Amino acid sequence: MADTFGPVHGSTGHPGEAHSDGERHGEEQGGGGKEPIRVLVVDDHALFRRGLEIVLAHEEGIEVVGEAGDGAEAVDKAADLLPDIVLMDVRMPKRGGIEACTSIKEVAPSAKIIMLTISDEEADLYDAIKAGATGYLLKEISTDEVATAIRAVADGQSQISPSMASKLLTEFKSMIQRTDERRLVPAPRLTDRELEVLKLVATGMNNRDIAKELFISENTVKNHVRNILEKLQLHSRMEAVVYAMREKILEIR
Repeated sequence: MADTFGPVHGSTGHPGEAHSDGERHGEEQGGGGKEPIRVLVVDDHALFRRGLEIVLAHEEGIEVVGEAGDGAEAVDKAADLLPDIVLMDVRMPKRGGIEACTSIKEVAPSAKIIMLTISDEEADLYDAIKAGATGYLLKEISTDEVATAIRAVADGQSQISPSMASKLLTEFKSMIQRTDERRLVPAPRLTDRELEVLKLVATGMNNRDIAKELFISENTVKNHVRNILEKLQLHSRMEAVVYAMREKILEIR
């Protein structure tokens, strides 16, 4: 696999101090330190896995705790290591990354999954999100973007390569055309502001960019996203977009 990475850039994370096993990486410690973000790397190419380990070793606040060569091994390692983030390829032997997503969410519910792949197929992107992935990045991205994505997803955001954003919307529209589900109960009502936020989330914008676009604070954006998910009884930003388009709450032209 001819995957290349750009130069390693410095990060803004801080290395964690030693703490008990029960403490999470995000808890504030004395002096402002944090537990490192624990990452499991999953790819069927050993050279690529090793490259990621070397790259992430230069990033403060990120620790590679294990690796796996296929989806089946990834599920076992996730159950044993309970990583914060799983970086996983889509196409692998024995068991693919998308199929492994669902099982990993069952054995390690707190783990967040980022698909890091050469596959730019719309169907793979949608299936990965439906299976529980929080990010979908193409392997053409640079090393600093990988670290940035890990930190963003660990902080509760979704990450999708910009080149895939329009393809995601295309797949959503195809899904709506393929399905004609009858609405059994009225869809929860979202406020005008929540609909504005949801439309911007659907374009792939992060909280900071949404805040700038709507002239509100980033914390206010986070609160709106949280309220949207609670109203729709969903778990991720991308699930909210899928639901909104399926229920005709949101239309993107």
